[in-house]
Amino acid sequence: MRDFIHIAVFGIVVAAIALFTQSGVMLNFVMLVLYAGLLSTSWNLLGGFAGQLSFGHALFFGMGAYTQSILQMSAGFNPWLALPLAILAGVAVALMVGGLTFRYGIRGSYFALVTLAFAEVFRILALSVPITGAGVGLMLPLRASVSNMQFASQQGYVLLILAFVLVALCVTAWLRHSRLGAYMQAVRDNEAAARAIGVNPVRVKLAAIALSATFMSAGGAFYVQVFHYIDPGIAFGSAISVEALVGAIVGGAGTLWGPMLGALALHTLSDLTRNLFGELPGINLVVYGAVLVLIVMFLPRGVAGSGVSVRDWFRRKEGNRG
Repeated sequence: MRDFIHIAVFGIVVAAIALFTQSGVMLNFVMLVLYAGLLSTSWNLLGGFAGQLSFGHALFFGMGAYTQSILQMSAGFNPWLALPLAILAGVAVALMVGGLTFRYGIRGSYFALVTLAFAEVFRILALSVPITGAGVGLMLPLRASVSNMQFASQQGYVLLILAFVLVALCVTAWLRHSRLGAYMQAVRDNEAAARAIGVNPVRVKLAAIALSATFMSAGGAFYVQVFHYIDPGIAFGSAISVEALVGAIVGGAGTLWGPMLGALALHTLSDLTRNLFGELPGINLVVYGAVLVLIVMFLPRGVAGSGVSVRDWFRRKEGNRG
């Protein structure tokens, strides 16, 4: 119950910021942090809780983005009606990938490479078929209205992505205390032992990848509603997959708030380095990368587990001296 209270407080605070802040810069920052947090929370459900590391989460993002766009442009669907179908498309592809990998015992680095390969295959397919706009991509017409899921101000987009994030956080909180969540963590820690006590690893991992794809494809649908454009490089490119997994790992994989903390830390760092070193091309990326290396070295459990990690590091140092 405490987790859900914290989620409710978080939602109220962010909604208040969206409703009472007039700064476009602040609203854009909040929107992008929430968007990155949604992607990282999605990856966390599969990689953090179930221990199935994915390098190709852009596959689900792209399916959501393209389904949302195609249904509106080619089939005349209202965006609100297209949204659940976009999510279902992402889940269907996730179950296909999971069925082909988990059933044959593919896991670890092999599973990560398989997901990366699937994302690349879909990127090439999207470059080749007319319905996706091929290499040109698709551009949604701008018709600002709530009924069209296109808002006149950024406040509407912040509230929309906040709703997605709150649902994702509630699902994560539920998993922390549910039987399915316990099964997922058992499979993550020792799949053979989990099978020995009656857990079906294939079903558990399929449930994990379906939940993960649900929010990743919702993120793709949100992207096209905000930016009104999608192409194969954006939809299925590695940048989306990297953003999802880095945020979760930096913040703390397998935790409730870790992905959100990771998204906040990374976007704050990105903006600071861009503002401080913007006149020196590339230096902001160097600083950004160096800080990421330091986080991985000294906070291996992520920002959410930083207190324990730092204490452990100092204890090891003291032990070595003794």
